[in-house]
Amino acid sequence: MPRKVTLATIKSASFDEEPDNSSVQVRPQKFNGGVNISGNADQNGASEEQVSSYLKAHPEFLDQWLMEEVDLEQLERWMIRKMQRDKKKQSNDANGKVGRKTSLSRWKFCVHADKRQMLQELTHSLQTRPDRSNVLWELASCICSAVSADGFRLYLADPNLVGADNLKGSELIGQYLGHDLRADNGEPLLIPISSPTTVPEFVARSREPLRLSRGSGDQRFPVPSPRSEGKDDSVLEAEHALWQPIVQADSEMTGVLFMWRRQGPAFHEEDEEIARSYLVWGGIALHYAQLFLSIDKTRRLNDFLLKVVKSIFQDMVSMDALVVKVMTYAQRLVDADRASLFLVDSRNKELYARIFDMGTDEDKDSEENSSTRGKEIRFPLGTGIAGQVALTGEVLNITDAYSDPRFNRTVDQLTGYHTKTILCMPIFIRGIIIGVVQMVNKRSGLFTKEDEEAFETFAVYCGLALHHAKLYEKIQRSEQKYRVALDVLSYHNTCSEEEVRMMKQMTDIDPGEPDTDTTNSRAVPKDSVGSPSLDVASYYFNIYSLDDMKKVRYAVSMFSELFGMSRFDQDSIIRFTLTVRKNYRRVPYHNWAHGFSVANSMFSIIKHSKTIFKPNECLALYIGSLCHDLDHRGKNNKFMLDTESPLASIYSTSTMEHHHFNQTITILQQEGHNIFSKLSSEEYKQVLSNIKHCILATDLALFFPNKARLAKIVEDDQFSWTNPEHRLLLEAITMTASDLSASAKPWELQVKTVKVIFEEFYEQGDAEKAAGRNPIPMMDREQPDQQAASQGDQEKMAGRVPIPLMDRDKESELAEMQVGFINGICIPCYSLLYKLMPETKPLLDQCKANLARWEQLNEQQKKLRENKATPS
Repeated sequence: MPRKVTLATIKSASFDEEPDNSSVQVRPQKFNGGVNISGNADQNGASEEQVSSYLKAHPEFLDQWLMEEVDLEQLERWMIRKMQRDKKKQSNDANGKVGRKTSLSRWKFCVHADKRQMLQELTHSLQTRPDRSNVLWELASCICSAVSADGFRLYLADPNLVGADNLKGSELIGQYLGHDLRADNGEPLLIPISSPTTVPEFVARSREPLRLSRGSGDQRFPVPSPRSEGKDDSVLEAEHALWQPIVQADSEMTGVLFMWRRQGPAFHEEDEEIARSYLVWGGIALHYAQLFLSIDKTRRLNDFLLKVVKSIFQDMVSMDALVVKVMTYAQRLVDADRASLFLVDSRNKELYARIFDMGTDEDKDSEENSSTRGKEIRFPLGTGIAGQVALTGEVLNITDAYSDPRFNRTVDQLTGYHTKTILCMPIFIRGIIIGVVQMVNKRSGLFTKEDEEAFETFAVYCGLALHHAKLYEKIQRSEQKYRVALDVLSYHNTCSEEEVRMMKQMTDIDPGEPDTDTTNSRAVPKDSVGSPSLDVASYYFNIYSLDDMKKVRYAVSMFSELFGMSRFDQDSIIRFTLTVRKNYRRVPYHNWAHGFSVANSMFSIIKHSKTIFKPNECLALYIGSLCHDLDHRGKNNKFMLDTESPLASIYSTSTMEHHHFNQTITILQQEGHNIFSKLSSEEYKQVLSNIKHCILATDLALFFPNKARLAKIVEDDQFSWTNPEHRLLLEAITMTASDLSASAKPWELQVKTVKVIFEEFYEQGDAEKAAGRNPIPMMDREQPDQQAASQGDQEKMAGRVPIPLMDRDKESELAEMQVGFINGICIPCYSLLYKLMPETKPLLDQCKANLARWEQLNEQQKKLRENKATPS
């Protein structure tokens, strides 16, 4: 067995080198069958093959010898050379494809002991200042220290540059960092490059490292940087140089690291590998730094846009104020020196601006700045840079304004300002160009693609703001027109003070408390006592006995009698009633006489029902009755919907009823007309809400469901006077009963009213025929509920019927229509009201009496029609 080689044996061994260093001869000696490497050479020395075979067979011997005899620096160099050879071999095996196979697990065995500290410092720098320049500077510093370089320059690629020989932007060098270039705050200082850099751009294009030494004969060395590039001229004394490309994982060229040594050995392959090894980790750090910067930039942009939106939309006073804000924020966004906003006049095919060429000191009140305000300029689309953008919608990013033929130098010549770079971008809204923003002279270099992308997002909000500002201006103009129109209408539709004075003289109002006596009325003229048709508190009061002004006097007197004047202003009551009269149109039926008639019927119900309704409920019922058909046009809801009336577009349901209520509110809001001004805030809201409920209840589309619900409650004996919902249902039915009170008047008044009603119906029928439509059908007595559902009051007594109700040619069928209407609507309404308020029995009795007369007349008309149809 051969003897085991020991460390002592290794130490006693020596090697004899041949003079030409071509081989190493080793003379072994035998010890107990083993081989000993002796320091004494003889002619029996071992060959290289024998030594190699021995080392392969005894790896533990090689391991111990290397650990004891070889220093760490030499081991590192051997390791790097080994990896370089393996990489070249792998590259050749892959048909020339270059690929990095170095792993961090292998790289960690070939680093200096202090490199861990370097990486820790780089990590700390990444956490504290994660910007691209700082990460690259720290990475370059680590690499420079690892390869024992005396200094470095880090040339950064600028993707925004365009080369004369069609070089890609990422392969053009625009800035550089240096080990000796730091700002006062310690940040790496970026120096722009004005002249081409031959070697860095060559390395950027080849993407391969380059090693040169002085005296090597290569014309590219020495390659000192200009003295103006740095504070230290040590690069001028460089003996050896290494250029290392920095390429990210996505193959994007980041820059070229240039390192030099003033003395000492030249750079070798192992230095390149060390640099590559650092760049593996550095690439990851750079990627996450850029990711962080991207997220941070997005966050700052979002914060900026949020501030823009708040500023623009919260204070949209005028278009000029908005333009100033847009220009100010555009400057800040892209760091421009000046900005202009031109709006598109699509009608005249022009661009115009009243505020333009706003500089950074625009907030200062100076003569220069004021010259850019108030003087509107206009020029055709397609003229100049802004005009071209407005015409084509394309972004123009001009790096040299004076070399662009579209640029007008006149302004610069007049002002002494020098325009260098221009970024001009369109503002869209719904795909249409509404404006163009032109930004001039970026303070830090050129306008970039990032500036374009950021402004594109900013322009979306600008477009919305400008669009809404235009709408706001239109709304403001419309509002002013509306105010003028309202002022004119108010003058013509509001009573005069002379009318108020005359009415005060005619009206004898007791300023005391309301009268609760139902046997007599203070509103009744002295010569009418004892005559039901002239008793204002009677259900059978004849409204045709009064002219319009007397109706006003009676309305005021009825109000005073119901509510007294302790909580109300007399002048306001008179003024309000006179104006209500003027706001009823002169149509056949829906006029002031009808409004007064319904209010009188409600007055009679309240007077006879004593304390059934509460005071504020009575107030809402009376005022609601007086105003329930304000500004009625003599057409029903269906007609308004069919003709696409503006009112129908505002109110989709109960169209006219909503309009009547809003007209009531409009009158109350006029000066001197608020009859509820002495009520408390809570009472005021309650009364207005109740008035709206009462007026909407006059729509027969709501009567049928209201009647069905209340009838069910009464039938089940569940009605409660303390239940607010039950009381509202009763109020609604009481409004309908007052609205239909013409059917419960004495026969002479009933016939007179029906003729007026049908005259208005015929006018609507004529209007429908003129529009090429058939009038709505007559009421079907088999389905009275559904057929009358579209009418709002008594003039709608033929609201939905099977044959033309509003046709003058059907006038002979009037009695039949009345029979169906009274049976289907009036009798059910008064019967239900009578069950809850027995005091209203006279209304039911007279309605039944009128029904009998209509039925008798209908039979007579049928016989006449049959006789005419029978041939003689």
